[in-house]
Amino acid sequence: MERNNLYPIFLKAKSLKVLIVGGGHVAEEKLTFLLKSSPDACVTMVSPMFREGTVSLAKTGNVTLIEKKYKKKYLKGKHIVVATTDVPKVNVKVHKHCRKKSLLVNVADNPPYCDFYMGGIVTKGNVKVAISTNGKSPTTAKRLRQFFEDVIPENVDDLVKNLNEYRKTIKGDFEEKVETLNEFTKGLIEKKES
Repeated sequence: MERNNLYPIFLKAKSLKVLIVGGGHVAEEKLTFLLKSSPDACVTMVSPMFREGTVSLAKTGNVTLIEKKYKKKYLKGKHIVVATTDVPKVNVKVHKHCRKKSLLVNVADNPPYCDFYMGGIVTKGNVKVAISTNGKSPTTAKRLRQFFEDVIPENVDDLVKNLNEYRKTIKGDFEEKVETLNEFTKGLIEKKES
């Protein structure tokens, strides 16, 4: 049976420099979701043209738009790269350049050229759930995201903050604290008997 072997991480996008190559619909979509999840992300976009919506969106965040064709020099100082052009040759060139510089790269809609996928994300205050279908079905990830947005209560952030305060008052070593918190939170996931 096939399984998802991706390792999920949550990046502090504020301290990373992201490059998006492209200025079309897909680039705008990637920027939209990046800024929705990490409004303080540091992003540079390079493309000969940008959609009107991208220009407006860029003004809401820490986004630099460079109206030029992609060149390898734009990778300097970057940590993560997303290639979204509608020219496969350019996307493959971006991937090749990133491999040589050991940069993480995602070539949109081309899994063999991706070091990572940008999955569905649900955010409720301090709680964030990321969903991956291993690049197989973005539509399924979208539906699961909608499901979790509905089932995770809006006040879950209050619970997280209260548990954090409670955690500070618990005595004992690390293992004892974990055991106490596990016991205290067990009721969160226990199924109610009908």
